[in-house]
Amino acid sequence: MARWGRVDFRQLQRLQKRMQKLQRVDYEKFCEDAAKELAARFLAKVIRRTPVGIYEDGIVGGTLRRGWTAKSHREAELSATFGGSTGVKKFADSMVVTKKGNVYEIEVLNPVEYSMYVEYGHRTANHKGWVKGRFMMTISADEVQAQAPQIVEKKLMEILKEAFDGD
Repeated sequence: MARWGRVDFRQLQRLQKRMQKLQRVDYEKFCEDAAKELAARFLAKVIRRTPVGIYEDGIVGGTLRRGWTAKSHREAELSATFGGSTGVKKFADSMVVTKKGNVYEIEVLNPVEYSMYVEYGHRTANHKGWVKGRFMMTISADEVQAQAPQIVEKKLMEILKEAFDGD
């Protein structure tokens, strides 16, 4: 009769414990947190890119920049002009994430009536020229969409590291 050798099952038992730990992770919360982080990054970029009007009489505008909002758990929508990093975190945590199939959505909008004209451009008042659009939302969305895989991967690696580091 052949001898098969000795087997140490302790490593397999440790792997089993780690896999059980990984199973307890709340993936819904992970996806919602990732969506909130992406939306917060988008808001930071679009707010920074939104122009502020300086008028002939010296008055400085900013209505359009202050207008950026996201649906929140509060009755009214929160304004995206916040102070300090705790304000950003609080704002991001209050965003409403809706799940449609496998897609998690956060509605970000600017209700200022002329925001569309600044984004895409418009005719001049005398209808003889064209004011170019600033595309602050389009450019910001493209940037965040390009960064999204790395951001989600980093968050996922944190979860995996937590599950597989230490016993």
